[in-house]
Amino acid sequence: MFPRRAFFSLSLLLLAALPSAAQSSLVYIGTYTARAGGATKDPTSKGIYVAHFDHATGKLSTPELAAETTNPSFVAIHPNGKYLYAVGEMYGGGGRPGGTVTSFSIDPSTGKLTQLNQVGSEGGGPCFVTIDKTGKWALVANYGTGSVASIAVGPDGKLGAAASVIQHKGAGTDPARQKGPHAHSINLDARNRFAVAADLGLDRLFIYKFDAKTGKLSHHGEFHTKPGSGPRHFSFHPSGKFAFVINEMAMTLTSMFWDGNAGKLVEIETLPTIPGAVEKGMSTAEVLAHPSGNFVYGSNRGHDTIAVFNVDKRGRLARTANEPTQGKTPRNFGISPDGKWLIAANQNSDSLVVFQIDEATGVLTPTGQKLEVAMPVCVRFRTETKGGIFK
Repeated sequence: MFPRRAFFSLSLLLLAALPSAAQSSLVYIGTYTARAGGATKDPTSKGIYVAHFDHATGKLSTPELAAETTNPSFVAIHPNGKYLYAVGEMYGGGGRPGGTVTSFSIDPSTGKLTQLNQVGSEGGGPCFVTIDKTGKWALVANYGTGSVASIAVGPDGKLGAAASVIQHKGAGTDPARQKGPHAHSINLDARNRFAVAADLGLDRLFIYKFDAKTGKLSHHGEFHTKPGSGPRHFSFHPSGKFAFVINEMAMTLTSMFWDGNAGKLVEIETLPTIPGAVEKGMSTAEVLAHPSGNFVYGSNRGHDTIAVFNVDKRGRLARTANEPTQGKTPRNFGISPDGKWLIAANQNSDSLVVFQIDEATGVLTPTGQKLEVAMPVCVRFRTETKGGIFK
């Protein structure tokens, strides 16, 4: 048997072996600039914000406007650290255009963004974007129309034509939330061979083969979650052996085996993200695996906490804490590449809160920092390591 203590020690060694991070990072915050997501007031956000983060002290500077743009609810950073991509979460209809994806160049000293170009997201209500390992393709999930797309990225960072547009079809069991498909995220595996798209409306994870040369997505398989669970966001374990999906409606977290050769997911177990019953107005949002692989975190809206799970060598989970986020409706959160800090975005209380992560237990401790940003919904670190690699 491979003891838990040895597994934990190995994980720490793997984390220590990562390239040393720079002393500071740029932190980008995506926001809503129009009423959305259960907001109780009109937001005052103008677009994407940026702050400077000190890894030694955990100090986050006052966020400043990096670029004006409409509803940049999710952002992603290019592997070379030079460009940022943001969805424009708009739904279209009535003759109006649907959602968009916008490319920006990054000023590495100030963090300010300059728009390069903007293209359609090939659907309505885009809520997630990621860039593949080659930096040549942007993958987008359109919540409103229940579709996913792969869009070309040029050497200059500009967006081009779509290589694939796939429309999900069907309905779920909840007539209020699942009348049709609602693609909520799309994530690539470490080998850049498969993409996993979580569809909240269909209670399914769609597994697509991904061709990094052509950008084409092709259906490969599916993983079905419990009916009415509403799978939302997805995270691969650093080892590449496991994966996790957080289920928005059921407020559960599912751990799975990931077979990177076969492109297959097999359930290990599903656990609740909160103690007690799910009450009206509660739902989950983000899930992220810690860089060490020892912990997984999930955000609970309405309960207004971040759930902390331990992960053992078999991919099994144990929820050890629910840390209040000191605000309302924690949407997205970001974990620093060194695994020492977590920044939570409280959407409906207009705040970012910084936590320190205990490397032995995964427990979150508030640092006392609470910074104001109107309607924050996404947090992304841009960190340059000594090797010139961006995380």
